Amino acid sequence: MTPSKIVLITGCTRGLGRAMVSEFTSRGWTVAGCGRDAALIAALQAEHAAPNYFGTCDVRDDAQVAAFGEKVVKHCGVPDLVLNNAAIVNKNAPAWQVSAEEFDRVIDINIKGPANVMRHLLPVMLKRGSGVMVNFSSGWGRCTAPEVAPYCATKYAIEGLSQAAAQETGGKVAIIPLNPGIIDTDMLRSCFGAEAAGFPDATAWAKRAVPFLIKLDPKDNGQPLSVPGM
Repeated sequence: MTPSKIVLITGCTRGLGRAMVSEFTSRGWTVAGCGRDAALIAALQAEHAAPNYFGTCDVRDDAQVAAFGEKVVKHCGVPDLVLNNAAIVNKNAPAWQVSAEEFDRVIDINIKGPANVMRHLLPVMLKRGSGVMVNFSSGWGRCTAPEVAPYCATKYAIEGLSQAAAQETGGKVAIIPLNPGIIDTDMLRSCFGAEAAGFPDATAWAKRAVPFLIKLDPKDNGQPLSVPGM
């Protein structure tokens, strides 16, 4: 019997992350995931038993990411696919009205989070010699909009971080910045209000995105991609 492939998803308790958990497990993948809400993590673990593994982890904290990564490898194995999905957006405001505290939080989760995961998961993936790591970017990582300047800054950073690291791995592990498209999530509602309801929800998005993610391979290394049709 061929062992199932392993995907690690950060920010797995809500939105796109939660929808991807269901879609990947339905396709027979082993899912490892993390989030900050212990109750939601416990509920996921109850719903998706071993070999799936879910743990609390704040991706801003390098030590927590290191410990979580070790547990994932112990319980599930080295991931075939890592999805750095965890992110937040600032409350709509001109850049100079965003507090230092809020700006730091957006930077820490959206940039330092993926960097921490890369620091602790890429070495074991490189040692094995295969795998794909997807860093979730945004349309606002390739163009800009008013009142979300901190978020735009982080997603532009993700594009550069991913493409530079892709040169460093040489495709041994593919690193890909991905624009997921516009999806009706709590994050989008924070920016668009009621207009967010005019876009596909996370479940519909996952049914389109997961088959695309599964097919990513070394030929895609360093390519700024977008989920088709979104």
